[in-house]
Amino acid sequence: MNRCPGAFELPVVARALAVAGYDAVVALGVVVRGGTPHFEYVCGAATDGLLRVSLDTGVPVGFGVLTCDNEQQALDRSGLPGSHEDKGREACEAALATAVLLRGITGPSRA
Repeated sequence: MNRCPGAFELPVVARALAVAGYDAVVALGVVVRGGTPHFEYVCGAATDGLLRVSLDTGVPVGFGVLTCDNEQQALDRSGLPGSHEDKGREACEAALATAVLLRGITGPSRA
């Protein structure tokens, strides 16, 4: 696991991991809406950047970045005891399933 300072920085860290030879990368985080347009800019940049990493490198990037209106929404989706969903787990499962699918199409990874 590698921690990065914020959601905006996720794409560059994900790219570094992808080119290092990992079969899949999972980006986890949360952005909570505030009172300014900053939320939209950060969420859009993180989303677009992570998609670009996946398409440019051919390495699946699981998208586990919660974009929430408030803290309760984040907690409800976080996979904690009592939460309704586990978006991090879903992102991991999607990235791994995609890596397996790609391996079947292209053969073993380069690492």
